[in-house]
Amino acid sequence: MKDTNEMPGWGGKHNMWHHQHMTFFWGAHSEILFSGWPGNRSGMYALALLFVFFLCVFVEWLSHCRPFLPDKPGVAAGALRSLLHALRMGLAYLAMLALMSFNGGVFLAAIAGHLIGFMAFAKPEEVRPPLAGKADATDPSQTAADSRWG
Repeated sequence: MKDTNEMPGWGGKHNMWHHQHMTFFWGAHSEILFSGWPGNRSGMYALALLFVFFLCVFVEWLSHCRPFLPDKPGVAAGALRSLLHALRMGLAYLAMLALMSFNGGVFLAAIAGHLIGFMAFAKPEEVRPPLAGKADATDPSQTAADSRWG
């Protein structure tokens, strides 16, 4: 009888019955991003939540602050913008992979990180809506019909 735990091409035996949650759950016993991390240690779970929180804050900072970007056009400026975009997207995908642990605490840490990051780094016009009844003449999306409802 063939051993079902042996996966060809992996050079060894792997546990095929490893439990992975496919729905949200609450608890400190989890795996986030890496096998065995944070495990069942509460301190490491708290560290994992802080990591996800600050990762999401950093993604928001990269999204809104446009750090280190020169104002003048050029190949070097374009390359720098592309590298920062790749970094931002890579970190956002890393946060998404952490969320795929389906741990409720990780989910709340990510939402809180994005919330705090947006509040801290977004420009005022991104946070506050335009005043009701005051249509911006330079905004083509504002029509006379829109100002009636304000």
